[in-house]
Amino acid sequence: MAKWIDISASRHRLKLYDGNRLIKSYPIAVGKMLSPTPAGTYTIINKQHHPGGPFGVLWMGLSRAHYGIHGTNNPASIGKNVSHGCIRMYNHDVLDLSSRVPVGTRVVIHK
Repeated sequence: MAKWIDISASRHRLKLYDGNRLIKSYPIAVGKMLSPTPAGTYTIINKQHHPGGPFGVLWMGLSRAHYGIHGTNNPASIGKNVSHGCIRMYNHDVLDLSSRVPVGTRVVIHK
């Protein structure tokens, strides 16, 4: 089975699965009311270390333009609805996740 990512915007959780087996769960921040995180099924299309700006230590771009999973320079935001639609993670968590998933990994986002 392939690894895939399940993101629950309402629970502020990102879960990494291998098939049906949960590997790890991480706390996240998601989009605010005016710029919600878009529900749907996407894939990770690229990874960029040290992207600059508010994106922390790593950016993983999704197949939906302008959206991604990334670190943050504001760790107090984790667990809240504060982003412009992206999925924010603690820097150490996004590095851990990135080391476990290749480009092409499926990402399912839901409420």
